[in-house]
Amino acid sequence: MTRRFAILALLVLLALPLLTGPFVNGIARWLPLGPFTLHAGMLAIPLLAVLAARDEDYAAPILLAGILAAAIQPDAASGLALTFAAMGLYNAKRDWKDGIVAGTGFFATLVMWVRGELPAQPFVERVLVDVAASQPLAALALLACLVASFLLILHALPAPMAQRHALAGTLFGFSLAAVLSNYPSALIGYGAAPIVGFAIALSQIERAESKAPPVVE
Repeated sequence: MTRRFAILALLVLLALPLLTGPFVNGIARWLPLGPFTLHAGMLAIPLLAVLAARDEDYAAPILLAGILAAAIQPDAASGLALTFAAMGLYNAKRDWKDGIVAGTGFFATLVMWVRGELPAQPFVERVLVDVAASQPLAALALLACLVASFLLILHALPAPMAQRHALAGTLFGFSLAAVLSNYPSALIGYGAAPIVGFAIALSQIERAESKAPPVVE
């Protein structure tokens, strides 16, 4: 029950910018916290994906609700992160419902992309693309860090497969969106939301049960 309340709170947090603003060209994706504004999707979606992966009954509806919240903002980066989280869950569990959510999220993200384009913010969005234009070696180093982070979450994290794949999917979706369009670069950009979001998700992830045989005395 506590997990379900946390999931509901995260979905509310994801949609909260629609009530609080700020609005830029009719688009609301940020939470105003005093002098700071945090990207709601990057703050809420990593933990939302982990908690959805734990829910055997409602994982697909949870991610679908998140995609709907992203579509209303509209925020293609959040939509893509949730889409790849659903793909990660499908790969881990082979549940047809997760596959349907991933397909729905893909088409919804295309609509968000058309409606949600904003000018890029220096040092926050499209970091890899901007750095590659002037410092290609630095861009390669940043890309290597992102790839390493993705692979560590996907394969090295001591957690159940579903949670690893869902969380890795969110990182891949956010990173892909930042390369393709004007969206925040997760972990390598000048922004606190992805660092806080992934840190909380990693702190709450369940450890996989040890497969070592019991010791017989």
